[in-house]
Amino acid sequence: MTAATATAHAETTYREAIREAIRDAMRRDERVFLMGEDVGQYGGAFGVSLGLLEEFGPDRIRDTPLSESAFVGAGIGAAMGGMRPIVEIMTVNFSLLALDQILNNAATLLYMSGGQIGAPLVIRMTTGGGRQLAAQHSHSLEGWYAHIPGLRILAPATVADARGMLWPALRCPDPVLIFEHGSLYNATGPLAGHDTADITSAAVRRAGSDVTIVAYGGTLGTALTAADELSAEGVQAEVIDLRVLRPLDDATVLESVRRTHRAVVVDEGWRSGSLSAEISARITEQVFYDLDAPVARVCSAEVPMPYAAHLEQVALPQPAGVVAAARAVIG
Repeated sequence: MTAATATAHAETTYREAIREAIRDAMRRDERVFLMGEDVGQYGGAFGVSLGLLEEFGPDRIRDTPLSESAFVGAGIGAAMGGMRPIVEIMTVNFSLLALDQILNNAATLLYMSGGQIGAPLVIRMTTGGGRQLAAQHSHSLEGWYAHIPGLRILAPATVADARGMLWPALRCPDPVLIFEHGSLYNATGPLAGHDTADITSAAVRRAGSDVTIVAYGGTLGTALTAADELSAEGVQAEVIDLRVLRPLDDATVLESVRRTHRAVVVDEGWRSGSLSAEISARITEQVFYDLDAPVARVCSAEVPMPYAAHLEQVALPQPAGVVAAARAVIG
């Protein structure tokens, strides 16, 4: 194997892919800087920014006080002033402390100013459960943010998307929120050749003809595992990775459902008022007469996320639940 071939096939982690994306963006554009709690000397709560302070210095890798509203607001102001901030919020639960800044300021500025003033910043945060971090650190609230006009919501589920989504997000005129599932940081995959990724479309991760399984972020692995189990039974499931939660790519999902005539939506959010409910509604509204069964949903249990490992696993969507839902819609 040549050196070039070895590089092309070299694998890295999801965490390292995000770090490389930040490094690349900062080298490309001097307006880009990173700010958040412990992103500097500590290297970030999840180790994403390790080594960046030594490379770029404290002016561009900026530790902030423990106040999400304050530092997200500072990021919005910097973006209004022509900078391109990457704001890191430790977990999605803590982003609620900055919800006023995100909803009432970042998401509305471009519209309320008649297109004169925008807030083109990127806000990254960790989401999801499965790591025994209990209820205040483990919920999946990205569906809430996908409800808000003026935002673009991304959920990279692969190393390639973790590497490639940041740069186009920084070029987007809208505020972009990137949700990184905590269980994926140690996941591995090829890095080379993924400098940019599509931030407009869903992706078909596995082709199939019998049922469409729609997933995103941390639930993509759950869906793919379920598809493998179904394949052993002779059922070919098509797995759609949404990737972009706002604006939703209806076309890819609907085209798949028109062929398979059945759909299962996997969502780590709570079932009531969830993103899965929106996807189910769109399928029903637009391709109702192509369906051979009602759309099924597999969501987290409607409880605060438990700390105990066995209870947490019961609360989260599991492959067995997806398999059971697929069997039910196939009949």
